[in-house]
Amino acid sequence: MEQLTIGAAAPHFEGLNQDGKLISLQDFKGKKVILYFYPKDNTPGCTAESCNLSDNYDYWLSKGVEVVGVSPDSAASHQKFAGKFGFRFNLIADTEKKILQDYGVWGEKFNYGKSYMGVIRTTFVINEAGIIEQIVNKVDTKNHTEQLIKELKF
Repeated sequence: MEQLTIGAAAPHFEGLNQDGKLISLQDFKGKKVILYFYPKDNTPGCTAESCNLSDNYDYWLSKGVEVVGVSPDSAASHQKFAGKFGFRFNLIADTEKKILQDYGVWGEKFNYGKSYMGVIRTTFVINEAGIIEQIVNKVDTKNHTEQLIKELKF
């Protein structure tokens, strides 16, 4: 698959959220969306990133921006994760890795000299018309909101 670029149409996605509700890109037509991909619920970096976005969720809503997280975890795992930290935004379960592959964030990773397949932490900002406006490949998990604000000039 080709790497997605700024200005390209965001691939359609749909999946079950932490409450078992089907969520799709169409649900956010007319709103900006921060679509962030993370490797695993309840791990240090993923928790820091999700909590930072959650702590600033009211700010994003005030700007007309919705936040959606995606990982290969199950809806049940997302429900525990969201419940533990009080997340009010959607976490989509992509156990089949279709959304991850469509967005080009499922790929080869390296750790301690070993190669394996996994989620490449990436955030896409999709505008009201469904066009990719920003791609963040080097996510600052602890300060992700601030990073997005700086890069997007909100």
